[in-house]
Amino acid sequence: MTNSALPTAPVLSPLDRARKKAYWRLLPLLFLCYVIAYVDRANVSLAKLTMAKDMPAFTDDVIGFGAGIFFLGYFLLEIPGSLIVEKWGARRWICRIMLTWGVMAACTAAVSTPNQFYLVRFLLGLAEAGFFPGVIVYLTHWFTGRDRSRALAMFMIATPSAQILSPKITNLMLPIGTTEVVNGVTVQHPLVFGLSGWQLTYIAWGVPAVVLGVIVWFMLTDRPAQAKWLKADERDALEAELESERQKRAAGKRLTAFEAMRHPKVLLLALAYFGCTTANYGVEFFLPSILQNWYNLKLNSITWLVILPPILALFAQLFVGWNSDRTKERRFHAVVPIIIGATALAIAPLTQGNLPLTIGCFVIAAAGIKAYQPAFWALPSMFLTSAAAAGSIGLINSVGNLGGFLGPRVLGYVKTNTGSFAGGVYCLAGAMMVTATIIFFLGLGRKEQAE
Repeated sequence: MTNSALPTAPVLSPLDRARKKAYWRLLPLLFLCYVIAYVDRANVSLAKLTMAKDMPAFTDDVIGFGAGIFFLGYFLLEIPGSLIVEKWGARRWICRIMLTWGVMAACTAAVSTPNQFYLVRFLLGLAEAGFFPGVIVYLTHWFTGRDRSRALAMFMIATPSAQILSPKITNLMLPIGTTEVVNGVTVQHPLVFGLSGWQLTYIAWGVPAVVLGVIVWFMLTDRPAQAKWLKADERDALEAELESERQKRAAGKRLTAFEAMRHPKVLLLALAYFGCTTANYGVEFFLPSILQNWYNLKLNSITWLVILPPILALFAQLFVGWNSDRTKERRFHAVVPIIIGATALAIAPLTQGNLPLTIGCFVIAAAGIKAYQPAFWALPSMFLTSAAAAGSIGLINSVGNLGGFLGPRVLGYVKTNTGSFAGGVYCLAGAMMVTATIIFFLGLGRKEQAE
């Protein structure tokens, strides 16, 4: 009697081996970097809950302006940063970014006046500028159109992952230096090294950025041709695949970076990104404050509840990235999540008084705000290549992220002057609908146009 042959694993081609290795070598590191980047820009949403107690001048309007001014600094260096990655490579640039933003994030612990807060937030934006568009450009050096949305999704789920990871860690630090009543007993939490909890929060989240910056220097590889961790046939196969795609994209009129940045479709994509970014940061920076205002919740409860929206957002991003690559369709994969999210956000103020419904609306809104991004960021490379794509991605991200200034500013201003968050939330929902309308009528991303 002879034993039947055991099934053997399929033999992968050099190209498929290279694709697999690139995915697992590069994306986990970029993911971790973006997690820390996102925490460092957004942890003010929780830190403000105790900052305002130590410094009464830090009103919702002050916090909203300070949270948003980050994006004015961010705006200034976005386009140069993406062009630097295209021309000189990502390793040095991303390492520099992470070292400087880690230092500036930690410096937020030293602020004592609104103007100091504004300055540090502005400098933090300058320090981090170029990271996100630089990575988007960098991924085009490693992943062709058939893999790009999935790679983008893996990178972009860092934002909901950061929102899931950071609140409970931050919650451990924030009570330091405060007084609270627990079961009728007044409890005084002593300072640590003379610092309050909100100060330790900024320092504790700034240090990992510096550490990861050093790791990037040694671990990140600019292009496949330089990857010693790929075999020669794997390098050649991946380079050939990427070059073939670049040639197809360049078959028509080749645009310079500056010509691309004036392209009507690029300008409309920037406006579209502006709308959803306005809603994204408005909700993220003020959701803890909204829950505290509407339901008078304690810090521990708030930090549990703000974890729920990014959980659905994470899975929604992964699904859109996977299904968009599978179907080769981008437009509806961007538009439909935005419309669903905008509808949920518009309903949210009507649920005040019913905590489960309120959380449900913000969960769906967060999923819509995040899920569209993998499909959206595949659009520029559908009609642009090389420096033109790099410049356009930098422009879209820099202009779009000005919405990160507007969203928190609108919510903070409306709350301070009307006593209610409702009007600001309606404005954010409207901004999302503008985004969906632009993407729908732009004409990019239909299935027949796909790679």
